[in-house]
Amino acid sequence: MNKAILITGASSGIGKATAKYFQEKGWNVIATMRTPEKETELNRLDNVLVTRLDVTDSDSIKSAVTKGIERFGQIDVLLNNAGYGAYGPLEAFPMENIRRQFDTNVIGLLETTKAVLPYMRKQKSGTIVNVSSIGGKMTFPLGTLYHGTKFAVEGLSEALHFELEPLDIKVKIVEPGAIATDFGGRSFDFINDESLAEYQDTVNTLMSAFEATLSQASPASIVAEVIWNAVTDDTDTLRYTAGDDAKELMANREALDDETFIGGLKKQFGLARHH
Repeated sequence: MNKAILITGASSGIGKATAKYFQEKGWNVIATMRTPEKETELNRLDNVLVTRLDVTDSDSIKSAVTKGIERFGQIDVLLNNAGYGAYGPLEAFPMENIRRQFDTNVIGLLETTKAVLPYMRKQKSGTIVNVSSIGGKMTFPLGTLYHGTKFAVEGLSEALHFELEPLDIKVKIVEPGAIATDFGGRSFDFINDESLAEYQDTVNTLMSAFEATLSQASPASIVAEVIWNAVTDDTDTLRYTAGDDAKELMANREALDDETFIGGLKKQFGLARHH
């Protein structure tokens, strides 16, 4: 029987690239998204079920998991990919947006995992792949909310890795660098309040740095390949970086102390304070 993967956030970017990659390798794919009626590509492929799943809607999570099992008989891999980045000065963010960032990137991931675990526990096998980011190990200014969620994903994934190992269920973390996805578009919630004058130098500096970074971004297909390796390499490896920039930054982060690493970023972004 062909193996099946359930993917959240499959309408674009990493989710869509991974859905296509696994389908080409002969897997059954449950490609989930908030608005499946807008999908025009994945629903034409064999062995792909396109269905609705909004990670902030409990009923849609249960329904997508049930439909996937009904269609393919099992779920061997869960790819928790749905997420977006909230950036901007913390003071500028309404509480509603703060909660939405954590509800989507953390609570939604936990709830989807919780919905799939009973099936994996019964079949005594399974792999959960959580898409984190290099932003789960290092930060940029204005990313308090986004980095807060990705650091949370790192911690919860590491603990689950321990917890599920005796059940023969693997947990993997994939940490992409800058990827050419919709992250700069609808997967990006940028909030600024220009009346908060003290933050505007940082805002302007960071936005131009982001544009430069995104212009050198790796394609989403690179992350799809790393996810494939994580799922099929038969190891207990926990963390996988995706993209050359990610490898370099992560190596530096591990080698340097906080002051040196963060100091280097400040210099790079022109944010160093002059005393």
